[in-house]
Amino acid sequence: MRLKEKYKKEILPALKKELGLKNDYLAPKIEKVVLNVGFGKHTKEKEYAAIVVKTLTKITGQKPVLTKAKKAISAFKIREGMIIGALVTLRGDRMYDFVERLVNITFPRVRDFRGILENIIDHDGNLTIGFKEHLPFPEIKQEDIDHIHGLEITIVTSTQNRAAALELFRLLGFPFKKN
Repeated sequence: MRLKEKYKKEILPALKKELGLKNDYLAPKIEKVVLNVGFGKHTKEKEYAAIVVKTLTKITGQKPVLTKAKKAISAFKIREGMIIGALVTLRGDRMYDFVERLVNITFPRVRDFRGILENIIDHDGNLTIGFKEHLPFPEIKQEDIDHIHGLEITIVTSTQNRAAALELFRLLGFPFKKN
């Protein structure tokens, strides 16, 4: 069963019962998933940007947007308008497919993974996970790797409540660390 169908048939009724909600639209849901890669010290290297764009395209199936610096920071040798990262926003079916792959395939492939800490969910109910390397994603072949880079995944929810978001992520199958 696909994650979107599972949400509608199993997770939504369980969330409504758990949180005491009467309306489906009040229940928390995932609004979007944002993948972000900052170039760091590689901001001046054009081929590094191309590699990051290629890997994000493979992982998400969408072409990323290159992010530019809003203002100059001399300590980091960054000028206004310089390309400093790449960003992809997933919504709809691609979002649900990505979350399903993340939970079922990517997390088990992460080296020394023992679960997600509950305190990484912020007060607005959003979950942000940082990966030190992009290797655990199933779309990346070991032979095709030129550079290893990290990435950050932010899962934005419709709720402003941390406890409701935690329950949503638990029901979606996110592996939280036992305290």
